[in-house]
Amino acid sequence: MRALLQRVKKASVTVSGETVGSIDQGLLILLGVGEDDTQEDIDWLVRKIVNMRIFSDENGHMNRSVIDIKGAILVVSQFTLHASTKKGNRPSFIRAAAPDVANTMYETTVNQFRTEILGAVATGVFGAMMEVSLLNDGPVTIWIDSKNRE
Repeated sequence: MRALLQRVKKASVTVSGETVGSIDQGLLILLGVGEDDTQEDIDWLVRKIVNMRIFSDENGHMNRSVIDIKGAILVVSQFTLHASTKKGNRPSFIRAAAPDVANTMYETTVNQFRTEILGAVATGVFGAMMEVSLLNDGPVTIWIDSKNRE
């Protein structure tokens, strides 16, 4: 699984002119499910994200997690995180999971976030054309790949 985390002051997702998910302070997570992802990837990714100390403490140092600040999470599915740009100028998405598998993994991940944090967990609409708005805080943007655990 691949996730792009953005620390935000607020974020929202709109589909066909209607806001379907919004949060105040917390994390916007763009989530891509790969064809070979498993429950182990979900477990590792969720645990890593909710405990990542990327929010400022009283001294301005990144020492607090989304759990510590009682922040919210907005999870948006994004298969394009699995784009391969190795050949030519048109990205290939062959490594992204099939939509039915990806949707199940996405929903499982969202539910796991809901059990891990006290704050709200909002979502976009899987497979929909979405407009994502955010007020990035920092900016702090972090890339995580469950297959490359750096």
